[in-house]
Amino acid sequence: MPELPEVETVMRGLAASLQGRRIAAARLARGDLRWAVPDGFVQAIVGARVDAFRRRGKYMFMQLDREVSVLIHLGMSGRMTIDRDPLPHQHLTLTTDQGGVIGFVDPRRFGALDLVATAAEDSHRLILGLGPEPLLPTFTARVLGAALAGKATPIKSALLDQSIIAGLGNIYVSEALFRAKISPFRLAGTLTPAQIRNLVKAIRTTLTEAIAAGGSSLRDYVQPSGELGYFQHAWKVYGRTGQPCERCPGPPHCTGIERATQANRSTFWCRRTQA
Repeated sequence: MPELPEVETVMRGLAASLQGRRIAAARLARGDLRWAVPDGFVQAIVGARVDAFRRRGKYMFMQLDREVSVLIHLGMSGRMTIDRDPLPHQHLTLTTDQGGVIGFVDPRRFGALDLVATAAEDSHRLILGLGPEPLLPTFTARVLGAALAGKATPIKSALLDQSIIAGLGNIYVSEALFRAKISPFRLAGTLTPAQIRNLVKAIRTTLTEAIAAGGSSLRDYVQPSGELGYFQHAWKVYGRTGQPCERCPGPPHCTGIERATQANRSTFWCRRTQA
């Protein structure tokens, strides 16, 4: 599933093409995505001007001049296209007043489209329980420490909990924990204040670098332009089982990056440097 950097990259691409434009036409090929697209969806957006975009966690809002927003969730395999020929499984096609064409493609139909009053975006059922945005100044060591206090779950599982931090997924949690030198198996409530400060910094750095690289292309994800993301080439542990850790001296002192299954997901870490 696209994580925060991929969703942010997609949103920025859409904003560059759509912001300030009017939706001249919309075609909804099918309305049975993960949840039913609301009745009147097309009528609500045709003729409207796109005023702005906003991301919340792994969700995007396209804010229209009618005080209504379109919620977009890419799900497992969703992607957005800009000025490309229609693709299989393209469920929504938008045409702007300047002739630009935007497509929402989702082969597995785990994504979602919805309408919500712009003023009530944060009250939407998919948004209501989300934790803080990790790239905002309000996400501090004090905030994260309070959320982790007393938790007897592994720190990796805690960071994947969207009610603790919004937008993080398996790739970027693994990468941030490596940068912070914290074992993914360490119990969340046992982290010291210094470790929490390091973790906040590592999360921000990892996400910022990933956004600058256009996200990570894994399986279905590409940018709206069709270009791949490049952050997968900068992964330090994710998907690198058996390869050397950049902080370790190599055999026979260490065995390299390891992989384990944790809560039914792959975990990658360096046993020697993550405590």
